[in-house]
Amino acid sequence: MTHAADEVRFPLAAPAPEVPLESDADLARWWESRPRHRMLSVGRVGFDRGGPWSFAEGTGDLVHASGGFFSVRGLRASAGGSAFHQPVIDQPEIGILGILVKEFDGVPHFLMQAKFEPGNVNLRQISPTVQATRSNYTGVHGGRPTPYVEYFRAPRGGRVLVDVLQSEQGEWFWRKHNRNIIVQVDGDVPEHEDYRWFTLRQIQDALRRDNLVNMDARTVLSCLPVTRDGQPEPDDRFGRALRRSYGEESRHTMTAVVSWFTEEKTVVDYRSQILPLSGAEGWHRTDDEITAGDGAGFRIIMVSVEARIREVSSWVQPLLAPTRNGFAAFLVREIDGVLHVLVRARAEPGTLDRVEITPTVQYSASAAALGRPEPFADETVSPPAHRVRYDALLSEEGGRFHHAQTRYRIVEADPALPVEAPPDFLWVTASQLMRLVRHSHYLNIEARTLLVCLHSLT
Repeated sequence: MTHAADEVRFPLAAPAPEVPLESDADLARWWESRPRHRMLSVGRVGFDRGGPWSFAEGTGDLVHASGGFFSVRGLRASAGGSAFHQPVIDQPEIGILGILVKEFDGVPHFLMQAKFEPGNVNLRQISPTVQATRSNYTGVHGGRPTPYVEYFRAPRGGRVLVDVLQSEQGEWFWRKHNRNIIVQVDGDVPEHEDYRWFTLRQIQDALRRDNLVNMDARTVLSCLPVTRDGQPEPDDRFGRALRRSYGEESRHTMTAVVSWFTEEKTVVDYRSQILPLSGAEGWHRTDDEITAGDGAGFRIIMVSVEARIREVSSWVQPLLAPTRNGFAAFLVREIDGVLHVLVRARAEPGTLDRVEITPTVQYSASAAALGRPEPFADETVSPPAHRVRYDALLSEEGGRFHHAQTRYRIVEADPALPVEAPPDFLWVTASQLMRLVRHSHYLNIEARTLLVCLHSLT
């Protein structure tokens, strides 16, 4: 680990040999010891069994009696002379997504939990040390305290390595962002049966498996400053270009990258506004869902949850349920010996600042409603197998979405592809993405996921 000014950079290359606190086999046994169906059961119910959830008079918004947690409201967005309506999740409070880091025998380890979420396709996934809304960690639910939350709230012990507000899905949330925070500690940390210490290499191995590392862990880890210094020189062209992508060489200066992004924000023709759920044209409510048919890409449902391992043992809540999987891809290529990533400046209806930096190609389940072209879809959706450098099906937020999955892919471009790109696209390096992600509202959630996946490549 090296120190530059106030920054700690974590080596992506594990020591040879790495000596983790727990072996891969130990972690696998612990994971299998967390039986999912005994600990959490989820079933759909009608809105008449919503308990503290009800539709507000006048607006038709789906709200919680406490006034906390979140609500389901309506949204209208317009671009290029066309407009559409949809429901949107409005969660104005800022939650904590936090990971503890501690060195054991000189090797950094990250405290991760086996967290059960009602919307996960497989219920449990590897999650941050703390993943909690403000309503949860302040006890609005009346349940047990959130473990380890005291490490992430002032006054705290330990050294803050990352602390930044980051957005979440701009097509399904209204201006939502959470605090992404990483704290390094030296002293003893209380043990808990649902938590284990992972090395960065062990987390990267888990990232290559479908639906294992959850969205909240991915976004926090994307903000972690990392380095490829100390790695032996790769013996392949792609590996050498990837390593140089973490250095200072790039096609564009950092000032030029920020100027490009600022320009795109000023010229975008996109407007969105919140409105009563009852005013979302084309959407209607049945006994058990809010829907506009499969063409809309998602519906709102209500579920009942029974849990033995959460702060509250049972509850009901709405979930946004996509009707198909999403897709997000980085197209990468070598430029002057340095691997570059093609990113896009894109507007999304619920984004706080309208435009964020997104993957080269991004389809959500509801993308059809937006009617936007994807210029590089042919290069990423069905590429030759030898150009695919990363490919996994990963889950989105299991606390708000039901079985929401996205195919994440990193694809090496055909060398014949022109370097010049449309004005809303730009080639940037891994180092430049890392500098951008240290600030709020630059990279969207899908781009941050792909950045941490890029870190996992060897």
